[in-house]
Amino acid sequence: MSLRLYDTSTRAVREFVPIQPGRVSIYLCGATVQAPPHVGHIRSGVNFDVLRRWLGRSGYDVTFCRNVTDLDDKIIRVAAEEDVPWFVVAERNQRAFTWAYEALGCLPPTVEPRAMGHIPEMIELMQRLIDKGHAYAAGGDVYFDVMSYAERYGKLSNQRPENMRAAGDTDNESCKHDPRDFALWKGAKPGEPTWPTPWGPGRPGWHLECSAMATKYLGETFDIHGGGVDLIFPHHENEVAQSQAAGDGFARYWLHNGMLKIGAEKMSKSLGNSLLIPSILTKVRAVELRYYLVSAHYRSVIDYSEESLAEAAVGYQRIEGFVTRAAEVIHDVDAAAPLPQPFVDALNDDLGVPQALAVIHEVVREGNVALANGNKEQVARLLAETQNMLDVLGLDPRSARWRESGGDHRTRETVAALVRVALDQRQAARARRDYAAADAIRDELAAAGVIVEDTPAGPRWELAH
Repeated sequence: MSLRLYDTSTRAVREFVPIQPGRVSIYLCGATVQAPPHVGHIRSGVNFDVLRRWLGRSGYDVTFCRNVTDLDDKIIRVAAEEDVPWFVVAERNQRAFTWAYEALGCLPPTVEPRAMGHIPEMIELMQRLIDKGHAYAAGGDVYFDVMSYAERYGKLSNQRPENMRAAGDTDNESCKHDPRDFALWKGAKPGEPTWPTPWGPGRPGWHLECSAMATKYLGETFDIHGGGVDLIFPHHENEVAQSQAAGDGFARYWLHNGMLKIGAEKMSKSLGNSLLIPSILTKVRAVELRYYLVSAHYRSVIDYSEESLAEAAVGYQRIEGFVTRAAEVIHDVDAAAPLPQPFVDALNDDLGVPQALAVIHEVVREGNVALANGNKEQVARLLAETQNMLDVLGLDPRSARWRESGGDHRTRETVAALVRVALDQRQAARARRDYAAADAIRDELAAAGVIVEDTPAGPRWELAH
């Protein structure tokens, strides 16, 4: 069975056929770096890392572009609260995201463009849209004219323009031809960073950035565009509109991962229920957190709880136990051993990782029986199958990535590195007088067994006994 993927734009599972045989181009909407990542952010990175790995294992040469939005309204607001330049906030949190992706075993992107490094490409795209009658300048801003594209606008999100609410994305709504028009460029405001354009100084709108970066690195038409389901509207809808209205084919497949929630609410900082990665990694190892995030289908909703996280850790440890014991008997594992067909079929069926993990657990059960019976030949075959399947999912406990991370995640050296990241974010929250956020970080650390004490020399911490 060839690879089939659920395409949001058609609301159906489609056979995947790349533009160029043997090559796949992927654009993933990455971080908006106004704050450090919580586990909901990192789910997207892990899910699309599995897709990338599977495509590579299937013989494709993959170009993976994951952007960074390093300036937006939220970043400007945080910078103002802390009384620091915008790029200080962006750089600090970008490092936190990079650390979290690496901690969870995500392969580095082929290219990771930052939005503010691509202003010339954005200006060029706006000029093309204005020349084609799909955009206009007004009040220092530049807007996309939704009704000039009304016959196609809303198809990705399955909406009709007449049922949409106003964009509400600038302070100059009265300058718009239509309240649904969205900002491509926002005119300069006191205290905000600006760049010159033919229509006046200002900064880009969020949607414009991704269209400019995706086409610069992947071409006018590319294979897959990914992101969280919360980005379908307005962000991805607006990307499609401005890109195709300018004459680009843009993405041929749209993939969206489901949200991670606590109870009935989406995990977000505004709800005060975010769980930062360093805090979670004092409870489970990074490989166990990765296992937890991939064990649900990428399009499903994960209802986070510490109980489900602990259950996932136990499930991974069962697999790890077999691999460890079998490796004591089998020293040379056949990395070229074929993958079990049910595993292949599961991943080819819209990246069915839950079914693929079921195959792994079945092989592990057979392997444990073979170990107990002393059947070395069968152990060798099943160990090779297990490790090769785990490698596809980025979960092989004998890979260099996880061996280097150490076996005991609660050693002081590991915890110290994680706690430092959390304490830096707490100090930043205190500096901007966001004491609720600072207290929430301290409480999360306390729940993870890390006691923080504020002293005149700075915060001190220790593990609870």
